[in-house]
Amino acid sequence: MSDHFVTVLGADEPIAEVRLNRPEKKNALTLEMLDALVAAGKDLAGKPKLRAVILSGEGTDFCAGLDTGALMAMAGKLDAVKQEMLTPPEGEAANRFQLPAMIWSQVPVPVIAALDGVCFGGGAQIALGADFRIATPDSRFSIMEGKWGLIPDMGISQSLPRLLPADRAKELIMSVRVLTGVEAEKYGLVTRLADDPLAEARAFAEELAAKSPDAIRAGKQLVDAIYAGTPAEHLRLEAVLQAELMGSPNQVETIMANMQKRAPVYR
Repeated sequence: MSDHFVTVLGADEPIAEVRLNRPEKKNALTLEMLDALVAAGKDLAGKPKLRAVILSGEGTDFCAGLDTGALMAMAGKLDAVKQEMLTPPEGEAANRFQLPAMIWSQVPVPVIAALDGVCFGGGAQIALGADFRIATPDSRFSIMEGKWGLIPDMGISQSLPRLLPADRAKELIMSVRVLTGVEAEKYGLVTRLADDPLAEARAFAEELAAKSPDAIRAGKQLVDAIYAGTPAEHLRLEAVLQAELMGSPNQVETIMANMQKRAPVYR
Protein backbone atom coordinates (compact mmCIF):
# COMPACT_ATOMS: atom_id res chain seq x y z
CA MET A 1 0.00 0.00 0.00
CA SER A 2 1.35 3.44 -0.86
CA ASP A 3 0.37 7.01 -1.62
CA HIS A 4 2.48 9.24 -3.82
CA PHE A 5 4.27 10.71 -0.78
CA VAL A 6 3.56 8.10 1.92
CA THR A 7 4.83 4.56 1.47
CA VAL A 8 3.78 1.54 3.51
CA LEU A 9 6.06 -1.49 3.47
CA GLY A 10 5.16 -4.90 4.90
CA ALA A 11 1.52 -4.07 5.61
CA ASP A 12 0.72 -7.79 5.87
CA GLU A 13 3.90 -8.67 7.76
CA PRO A 14 4.43 -8.67 11.55
CA ILE A 15 6.42 -5.42 11.29
CA ALA A 16 5.19 -2.67 8.96
CA GLU A 17 7.04 0.50 8.01
CA VAL A 18 5.32 3.78 7.15
CA ARG A 19 7.59 6.30 5.44
CA LEU A 20 7.09 9.92 4.58
CA ASN A 21 8.45 10.00 1.05
CA ARG A 22 9.16 13.54 -0.03
CA PRO A 23 12.88 13.76 0.73
CA GLU A 24 13.61 16.66 -1.62
CA LYS A 25 11.32 18.81 0.61
CA LYS A 26 12.56 17.33 3.90
CA ASN A 27 9.27 15.38 3.92
CA ALA A 28 7.26 18.56 4.45
CA LEU A 29 3.59 17.73 4.82
CA THR A 30 0.83 18.37 2.33
CA LEU A 31 -2.83 17.84 3.14
CA GLU A 32 -2.79 14.78 0.92
CA MET A 33 0.10 13.36 2.96
CA LEU A 34 -1.83 13.92 6.18
CA ASP A 35 -4.80 12.05 4.74
CA ALA A 36 -2.52 9.27 3.50
CA LEU A 37 -1.03 8.82 6.98
CA VAL A 38 -4.52 8.44 8.42
CA ALA A 39 -5.45 5.92 5.73
CA ALA A 40 -2.27 3.96 6.45
CA GLY A 41 -2.93 3.92 10.18
CA LYS A 42 -6.53 2.80 9.76
CA ASP A 43 -5.50 0.04 7.39
CA LEU A 44 -2.76 -1.23 9.70
CA ALA A 45 -5.05 -1.11 12.73
CA GLY A 46 -7.08 -3.93 11.22
CA LYS A 47 -4.16 -6.26 10.45
CA PRO A 48 -4.36 -9.27 12.81
CA LYS A 49 -0.76 -10.38 12.15
CA LEU A 50 0.70 -6.96 12.92
CA ARG A 51 3.12 -6.78 15.86
CA ALA A 52 4.78 -3.34 15.46
CA VAL A 53 4.89 -0.27 13.20
CA ILE A 54 7.88 1.92 12.37
CA LEU A 55 7.40 5.54 11.25
CA SER A 56 10.27 7.20 9.40
CA GLY A 57 11.14 9.77 6.78
CA GLU A 58 12.86 8.99 3.50
CA GLY A 59 16.22 10.68 3.09
CA THR A 60 18.03 12.66 5.77
CA ASP A 61 15.06 14.16 7.63
CA PHE A 62 11.97 12.92 9.38
CA CYS A 63 9.72 15.90 8.62
CA ALA A 64 10.10 19.67 8.32
CA GLY A 65 6.45 20.30 9.24
CA LEU A 66 3.63 21.63 7.09
CA ASP A 67 4.66 22.61 3.58
CA THR A 68 4.52 26.38 3.12
CA GLY A 69 2.53 25.88 -0.07
CA ALA A 70 -0.10 23.95 1.87
CA LEU A 71 -0.11 26.68 4.53
CA MET A 72 -0.70 29.38 1.91
CA ALA A 73 -3.44 27.33 0.26
CA MET A 74 -5.19 26.98 3.60
CA ALA A 75 -4.90 30.73 4.16
CA GLY A 76 -6.94 31.24 1.00
CA LYS A 77 -9.93 29.33 2.40
CA LEU A 78 -9.82 30.06 6.10
CA ASP A 79 -13.54 29.74 6.77
CA ALA A 80 -13.65 26.24 5.24
CA VAL A 81 -10.49 25.19 7.09
CA LYS A 82 -11.85 26.43 10.42
CA GLN A 83 -15.12 24.60 9.82
CA GLU A 84 -13.17 21.42 9.11
CA MET A 85 -11.14 21.91 12.28
CA LEU A 86 -14.25 22.32 14.39
CA THR A 87 -16.12 19.41 12.77
CA PRO A 88 -14.31 16.07 13.22
CA PRO A 89 -15.28 13.16 10.96
CA GLU A 90 -18.22 11.15 12.21
CA GLY A 91 -17.19 8.80 15.02
CA GLU A 92 -13.87 10.62 15.65
CA ALA A 93 -12.86 12.95 18.46
CA ALA A 94 -9.95 14.21 16.34
CA ASN A 95 -10.37 16.42 13.29
CA ARG A 96 -8.69 15.99 9.89
CA PHE A 97 -5.51 17.74 11.03
CA GLN A 98 -5.27 15.94 14.38
CA LEU A 99 -5.88 12.44 13.04
CA PRO A 100 -2.43 12.00 11.41
CA ALA A 101 -0.90 12.12 14.90
CA MET A 102 -3.78 10.58 16.82
CA ILE A 103 -4.31 7.63 14.47
CA TRP A 104 -1.30 5.82 15.96
CA SER A 105 -3.08 5.51 19.28
CA GLN A 106 -5.78 3.58 17.41
CA VAL A 107 -3.21 1.10 16.09
CA PRO A 108 -3.24 -1.58 18.82
CA VAL A 109 0.47 -2.46 18.54
CA PRO A 110 3.60 -0.43 19.41
CA VAL A 111 4.43 2.39 17.01
CA ILE A 112 8.08 3.47 16.90
CA ALA A 113 9.17 6.73 15.24
CA ALA A 114 12.73 6.83 13.87
CA LEU A 115 13.87 10.45 13.76
CA ASP A 116 16.71 11.80 11.60
CA GLY A 117 17.52 15.39 10.75
CA VAL A 118 14.69 17.83 11.41
CA CYS A 119 11.46 16.99 13.22
CA PHE A 120 9.54 20.25 13.22
CA GLY A 121 5.96 21.43 13.73
CA GLY A 122 3.46 18.93 12.39
CA GLY A 123 6.26 16.40 11.99
CA ALA A 124 7.06 16.69 15.69
CA GLN A 125 3.41 16.18 16.60
CA ILE A 126 3.15 13.10 14.40
CA ALA A 127 6.28 11.72 16.08
CA LEU A 128 4.78 12.48 19.50
CA GLY A 129 1.74 10.43 18.50
CA ALA A 130 3.93 7.32 18.33
CA ASP A 131 4.54 5.15 21.38
CA PHE A 132 8.33 5.49 21.15
CA ARG A 133 10.76 7.91 19.50
CA ILE A 134 14.37 7.06 18.61
CA ALA A 135 16.50 9.97 17.41
CA THR A 136 20.08 10.77 16.50
CA PRO A 137 22.00 12.92 19.00
CA ASP A 138 22.26 15.74 16.45
CA SER A 139 18.69 15.59 15.15
CA ARG A 140 16.61 18.73 15.68
CA PHE A 141 13.20 18.80 17.31
CA SER A 142 10.84 21.77 17.63
CA ILE A 143 7.19 22.45 18.30
CA MET A 144 7.33 25.26 15.78
CA GLU A 145 3.77 26.51 15.22
CA GLY A 146 4.41 29.63 17.31
CA LYS A 147 6.72 30.86 14.53
CA TRP A 148 3.57 31.46 12.49
CA GLY A 149 1.54 32.97 15.33
CA LEU A 150 -0.32 29.73 15.96
CA ILE A 151 -0.44 26.93 18.51
CA PRO A 152 0.30 23.24 17.95
CA ASP A 153 -3.04 21.61 17.22
CA MET A 154 -2.35 18.10 15.95
CA GLY A 155 -3.08 16.15 19.12
CA ILE A 156 -0.53 17.93 21.31
CA SER A 157 -3.08 18.00 24.14
CA GLN A 158 -2.87 14.21 24.29
CA SER A 159 0.89 13.68 23.90
CA LEU A 160 2.66 16.42 25.87
CA PRO A 161 0.92 15.84 29.23
CA ARG A 162 2.21 12.25 29.19
CA LEU A 163 5.79 13.37 28.61
CA LEU A 164 6.44 16.81 30.12
CA PRO A 165 5.55 18.91 33.15
CA ALA A 166 3.48 21.99 32.33
CA ASP A 167 6.35 24.49 32.52
CA ARG A 168 8.43 22.55 30.00
CA ALA A 169 5.46 22.21 27.66
CA LYS A 170 4.76 25.96 27.84
CA GLU A 171 8.43 26.74 27.23
CA LEU A 172 8.58 24.66 24.05
CA ILE A 173 5.24 25.89 22.69
CA MET A 174 5.86 29.57 23.47
CA SER A 175 9.58 29.85 22.66
CA VAL A 176 9.64 27.72 19.48
CA ARG A 177 12.99 26.49 20.77
CA VAL A 178 14.85 23.96 18.64
CA LEU A 179 16.21 21.05 20.68
CA THR A 180 18.96 18.66 19.67
CA GLY A 181 18.24 14.98 19.98
CA VAL A 182 20.31 14.94 23.19
CA GLU A 183 18.22 17.79 24.66
CA ALA A 184 14.97 16.20 23.51
CA GLU A 185 15.90 12.99 25.29
CA LYS A 186 16.66 14.93 28.49
CA TYR A 187 13.26 16.61 28.24
CA GLY A 188 11.57 13.23 27.79
CA LEU A 189 10.39 13.84 24.24
CA VAL A 190 12.71 11.17 22.83
CA THR A 191 12.76 7.64 24.22
CA ARG A 192 16.37 6.85 23.29
CA LEU A 193 19.23 7.97 21.08
CA ALA A 194 20.99 6.03 18.32
CA ASP A 195 23.37 6.84 15.50
CA ASP A 196 21.07 4.91 13.16
CA PRO A 197 17.49 5.38 14.45
CA LEU A 198 15.89 3.27 11.74
CA ALA A 199 18.14 0.28 12.44
CA GLU A 200 17.54 0.73 16.16
CA ALA A 201 13.78 0.97 15.58
CA ARG A 202 13.82 -2.22 13.53
CA ALA A 203 15.77 -4.06 16.23
CA PHE A 204 13.36 -2.81 18.91
CA ALA A 205 10.38 -3.80 16.78
CA GLU A 206 11.82 -7.31 16.36
CA GLU A 207 12.29 -7.52 20.13
CA LEU A 208 8.68 -6.51 20.79
CA ALA A 209 7.38 -8.78 18.02
CA ALA A 210 8.95 -11.75 19.77
CA LYS A 211 6.83 -11.16 22.89
CA SER A 212 3.27 -12.38 23.42
CA PRO A 213 1.17 -10.27 21.02
CA ASP A 214 -1.74 -10.33 23.46
CA ALA A 215 0.42 -8.98 26.29
CA ILE A 216 1.98 -6.29 24.08
CA ARG A 217 -1.41 -5.07 22.87
CA ALA A 218 -2.84 -5.17 26.39
CA GLY A 219 0.19 -3.30 27.71
CA LYS A 220 -0.32 -0.47 25.23
CA GLN A 221 -4.03 -0.34 26.04
CA LEU A 222 -3.34 -0.28 29.77
CA VAL A 223 -0.80 2.55 29.70
CA ASP A 224 -2.91 4.62 27.30
CA ALA A 225 -5.88 4.23 29.65
CA ILE A 226 -3.82 5.17 32.70
CA TYR A 227 -2.63 8.39 31.10
CA ALA A 228 -5.88 9.29 29.37
CA GLY A 229 -7.73 12.46 30.20
CA THR A 230 -10.78 13.53 28.26
CA PRO A 231 -9.54 13.43 24.65
CA ALA A 232 -12.68 14.80 23.02
CA GLU A 233 -12.65 17.93 25.20
CA HIS A 234 -8.91 18.50 24.81
CA LEU A 235 -8.89 18.00 21.06
CA ARG A 236 -11.88 20.33 20.74
CA LEU A 237 -9.99 22.98 22.72
CA GLU A 238 -7.03 22.73 20.34
CA ALA A 239 -9.33 23.29 17.38
CA VAL A 240 -11.26 26.19 18.96
CA LEU A 241 -8.11 28.07 20.02
CA GLN A 242 -6.44 27.53 16.66
CA ALA A 243 -9.52 28.65 14.74
CA GLU A 244 -9.55 31.89 16.73
CA LEU A 245 -5.88 32.53 15.91
CA MET A 246 -5.97 31.71 12.20
CA GLY A 247 -6.32 34.82 10.07
CA SER A 248 -6.30 37.16 13.06
CA PRO A 249 -4.32 40.42 12.57
CA ASN A 250 -1.38 39.34 14.70
CA GLN A 251 -1.17 35.91 13.08
CA VAL A 252 -1.16 37.47 9.61
CA GLU A 253 1.52 39.92 10.77
CA THR A 254 3.59 36.99 12.06
CA ILE A 255 3.47 35.30 8.67
CA MET A 256 4.27 38.50 6.78
CA ALA A 257 7.21 39.29 9.05
CA ASN A 258 8.60 35.81 8.54
CA MET A 259 8.18 35.99 4.78
CA GLN A 260 9.71 39.48 4.61
CA LYS A 261 12.48 38.61 7.09
CA ARG A 262 11.71 41.53 9.42
CA ALA A 263 10.66 42.05 13.00
CA PRO A 264 6.88 41.76 13.47
CA VAL A 265 4.82 44.76 14.59
CA TYR A 266 1.96 43.49 16.74
CA ARG A 267 -1.20 45.28 17.75
